[in-house]
Amino acid sequence: MDKDLEKLIKMRAMSRLGGGQDRIDKQHAKGRMTARERIQMLLDEGSFEEFDMFKTHRCTQFGMEGKEFMGDGVITGYGTINGRVVYVFSQDFTVFGGSLSETFAEKVCKIMDLAIKNGAPVIGMNDSGGARIQEGIESLAGYTDIFLRNVMGSGVIPQISAIFGPCAGGAVYSPALTDFSIMVKNNSYMFLTGPKVVKSVTHEDVTVEELGGATVHATKSGVIHYAAESGADAIEYIKKLLSYMPQNNMESPPVIECDDPPDRADEFLNQIIPENPNVSYDMIEVIERTVDHGDFLEVMKEFAPNLVIGFARYDGYPVGIVANQPEFLAGVLDIDSSVKGARFVRFCDCFNIPVVTFVDVPGFLPGTVQEYGGVIRNGAKMLYAFAEATVPKVTVITRKAYGGAYCVMSSKHLRGDINYAWPTAEIAVMGATGAVEVLYGREAQKSDDPQAYLKQKEQEYAEAVVNPFVAAKRGYIDDIIEPSRTRFRITRALQLLKNKRDTNPMKKHGNIPL
Repeated sequence: MDKDLEKLIKMRAMSRLGGGQDRIDKQHAKGRMTARERIQMLLDEGSFEEFDMFKTHRCTQFGMEGKEFMGDGVITGYGTINGRVVYVFSQDFTVFGGSLSETFAEKVCKIMDLAIKNGAPVIGMNDSGGARIQEGIESLAGYTDIFLRNVMGSGVIPQISAIFGPCAGGAVYSPALTDFSIMVKNNSYMFLTGPKVVKSVTHEDVTVEELGGATVHATKSGVIHYAAESGADAIEYIKKLLSYMPQNNMESPPVIECDDPPDRADEFLNQIIPENPNVSYDMIEVIERTVDHGDFLEVMKEFAPNLVIGFARYDGYPVGIVANQPEFLAGVLDIDSSVKGARFVRFCDCFNIPVVTFVDVPGFLPGTVQEYGGVIRNGAKMLYAFAEATVPKVTVITRKAYGGAYCVMSSKHLRGDINYAWPTAEIAVMGATGAVEVLYGREAQKSDDPQAYLKQKEQEYAEAVVNPFVAAKRGYIDDIIEPSRTRFRITRALQLLKNKRDTNPMKKHGNIPL
C-alpha cells in the first residue's frame, strides 16, 4: 500500500510539471504563466478538482513513440469562483506546444459535457500551437467534437475563452463560438492562416502581431471582447464577467446586496445634454451616474465605439446595457455597431439578463461603404435581436431618436416594456432642420427671407412633430422623466418587470439575417 501511494504521489508530481522544468522556465521567460498557474489564479484557493491527469496520447508514429506526458497537453477539471462552480480547461504549451490530439480533445469534451449536464459555465484557457500534425484526422475530428459542444452549449451555459498564447488555424473557431473571448496584448495571437501563408498567397508582408494580435482583434475585427494588459488582467476580467451571469439559462442572474439608494438623484444629468444638438457628450457618464456605485463593466470597448455595451447593476440586480455614444460618429448605427449590439442583446436574452437601452442616435451611417457592406442586412440583426428578446427591456431616450434607428433601439414597437424619454428627446423621421429643407426648401426660395422662413418652419415642425410629447400622446413613450431621476425610474421599472413572462411563436428557430 505504501509503495502504491508513493507511486501515485510521484506520478502526480510528474504530471504537475507538464513538459518539464526547462519548458516551464521558457514559458515564464516569455512573460506567460503556465497552464496550472492560470487555473490557480482563476479559481478559489483549494477548490480545483482535476480530471484525467494521467491520460496520454495513443499515437505511435512519426516520432511520437515513447514520448508521453501525463495529461497530454491540457489540464481539465472544475472548481469555484467566488463560491460558484465552473468547469475549466487550460492548454499546456510545455507539452508538445499545447497541440491538440485525440486524447486532448476527449478531455476537453468530457469537461464540456459535464458543464452542460450540470448547468455551470465553462472557461477555456488557450495556449496551443494548433492541431497535432502527427495524428492527422484524429486531431481534426477532436477539434470538431469540441466545436459541436460549443454550439450545443450555446445559450445553455455561459462559455468564455481566454487566449494567452498562440491560437491558429481551425483552433480559432472554438473561441469564436463562445460568448466572450479575451486576449492578452503582446502575448497572444489568433488567425486562420499565418504570416508565411499570407505572404505566399497575397504577397503581403505582415507580422504575427499585425495579423492577429490582441489590439487588432479588439479594434478592427471585433473577434474579441477584451484586450487584457496581462494574463492576470485577463483572469480578473473573466471573474468580473461571471459575476453578472447566472450559472445557466434556467437560473436568474446573481443578485447582491446594494447600499446605493435606488432613489438616488443626480442633478448633473439635468444639464448634461448640450444646448447645441450637434455637440457631443459622454454617454458612459450617463450610465455610470445611474447604475449602482457607478460600476460599469464595458465589453468590446475598442470596437465600434459609437455603440456602448456592458454589464452593470440597479439595486443589486444585473443588467446588460446598450447605448449610443454621441462622442463617436455622433452615435450613429453602422455595420459594426449593429453586429456588436445584436450579439450582446441575444446573450442577455439567453441568460435572463434584463436589457437597459440609452438612446441618442441620429440614424444609420450613410455612404457606399456601408451600403455595399450590407448595412441593411446587418442593421436588421440589431432589430431582430431586440424584437426576439423576451427579457425585461427598459429604454431611455436622452436626445435624438431618428428614423429607422429609433425603431431598432429597443423601441416600444419591438416589445420594449418601459420606454422613457428625457424632455430633451427628439423623436422623428429626421431632425427638424433636415425635414424642413425637404418640405419647404422650394417654398423658402420664393420668400423675401428664405433663412428666416425656414427657421420659423423649423420651430413649428419641432413643436408639432419632434418633441417627445407627441410620442407620449400615442403611448410610444410611457413617461417623460426628469433626467436626475433616471436611476430611480429604471430601478422601479426593473422591479415591476421582475416576474415578466413573454413568449415567441413556436418554431424550431428563427432565421436571423446573418
